Amino acid sequence: MVYVAFVIDVFARRIVGWKVSASMTTQFVLDALEQAIWQRKPAGNRALIHHSDRGSQYLSIRYTERLALADIDASVGTVGDSYDNALAETINGLYKAEVIHHLGPWKSMAQVEWETLRWVDWYNNRRLLAPIRYRPPAEAERAFHADQSRLDIAA
Repeated sequence: MVYVAFVIDVFARRIVGWKVSASMTTQFVLDALEQAIWQRKPAGNRALIHHSDRGSQYLSIRYTERLALADIDASVGTVGDSYDNALAETINGLYKAEVIHHLGPWKSMAQVEWETLRWVDWYNNRRLLAPIRYRPPAEAERAFHADQSRLDIAA
């Protein structure tokens, strides 16, 4: 059995952190969070919110302390709210259908990790997503920042 955690930037639906593990521990999800923090470098950005389900690893003292240290506000879903984690569940479902079920059976965790890396790259850079005007997440982000630069120059 292997577990995969994703950290998703909701703005452009980009996967900014991920981790494959043989166990569901706090360190497992902390590693995915660290990758996201490193990629986004959020220090001083008080507008960041980290939303998760009520899994014990996300509610652990170590995890919530790390969020606070990075100036990220925590938001935890409510029990039984099916809409609360819809984006994450959609991405998890796509991942399971397109990687886990499609490419398995798996011989090792390293194999799952490699295919997850390939899928995340494809998802972020080539997958077209309807909610962001049929663009890949990385392209949607670039377009947004280009528009902001043009607005700054015009101002």
